[in-house]
Amino acid sequence: MIECSPSVEETYQTALDRLPPVERIARGMAMLDWTRRCIGRQTVAEKESMPAERLRLEVARRLYRSEPATCRLIDAAIVNLDNHVSG
Repeated sequence: MIECSPSVEETYQTALDRLPPVERIARGMAMLDWTRRCIGRQTVAEKESMPAERLRLEVARRLYRSEPATCRLIDAAIVNLDNHVSG
């Protein structure tokens, strides 16, 4: 009988399981930071340049777009920010 080598996913999962929890969390945080920066660059490319706080909220809006309650809170924060900036 021929044994198959483990898949890339299995190898990755095995290596991940061996990491201490602190390192797993650090990797997750690094991936989240990378994702936020990537979405930030896309947002700026699609829209005009904006203040850092507005960009942070726009990125959050895209990250949480599948959660209506969270999006309502973010939208309210955007309106509040726009009112504060223009007023």
